[in-house]
Amino acid sequence: MNTSDLFPLQNPIVALIGPTAIGKTSLSIKLAQKYDFEIISVDSMQVYRYMDIGTAKITRKEMEGIPHHLIDVVNPDESFNAGIFEKMAIKAVNEILSRGRNVLLTGGTGLYLSALLNGLLENIPVFPEIRKEIETELKVSGPDVLHKKLSSVDCISAKRIHPNDSQRLVRALEIFRGTNRTWSSFIEEHRHKKKLRFTNTLIIGLRCSREKLYHRIDRRSEEMLENGLYDEVQGLFEMGYGAELKSMKAIGYSHMVKFINGEWARSELIDNLSRDTRRYAKRQFTWFNRINKIDWVETENFHGVDEKVSNFLKSDISST
Repeated sequence: MNTSDLFPLQNPIVALIGPTAIGKTSLSIKLAQKYDFEIISVDSMQVYRYMDIGTAKITRKEMEGIPHHLIDVVNPDESFNAGIFEKMAIKAVNEILSRGRNVLLTGGTGLYLSALLNGLLENIPVFPEIRKEIETELKVSGPDVLHKKLSSVDCISAKRIHPNDSQRLVRALEIFRGTNRTWSSFIEEHRHKKKLRFTNTLIIGLRCSREKLYHRIDRRSEEMLENGLYDEVQGLFEMGYGAELKSMKAIGYSHMVKFINGEWARSELIDNLSRDTRRYAKRQFTWFNRINKIDWVETENFHGVDEKVSNFLKSDISST
């Protein structure tokens, strides 16, 4: 399907976003039941089959009959990225609207939401030889040295890429050395060129105090272990899915791998899982802050969310 056949789209689109453990899942079901939504998951890990506990994936029972899209669409060893998500999500939006239903986007992967709402950068060339050279530099000199090099040539990208994010750090330097242009300049060019895809959107962001969020994250980490994350990872190993896979390097799975391999004691597993999930939540907020016009609501204020959605959908009906 050519995107020009669908966009610009005037149908109302609602997005419910927020950091991990904030309470998006239960709230999305309430909204879907009341406003005839089908839900498109905007989560980079829930696309994987057999990876349920470590991704806090919604269960069939919790769905309560609400159709969900972009969940369990690939195996753990299959490639998946924002570009694939974009194409699949556009297809899902089209199918939902063709049935006369409303679309609710729910999740915490800011890159995927941006891919759907704004489109992605056109493919920037890859330079395998340059990448190999930079990866060697990374091994020899370490991430801090490479991050300083990136800061000297592309300070904008350096500010948004953490020194420990080796994949994006290497990619940023590869782009600069291969094209003699900064990654940030490609992004800025895309912003000027992109065309509006959705003309009628409501983006609601859930938030709470840092103390409450961290408590939720700590509790979720404990629940993952209580609910059988150990058995889930062992089962993935038995199915032939190794620790080297991209999917297995995600938060929760990479931690359990280290525990299984004897690198961490149980106390270290819990502490590091909670710590890294908190850091991930901070990175999620960084992505959300790049998205324009988010209506932030306290996570326990269902009435406030409900009122915003109701007014939004009513205004759409009255304008038609």
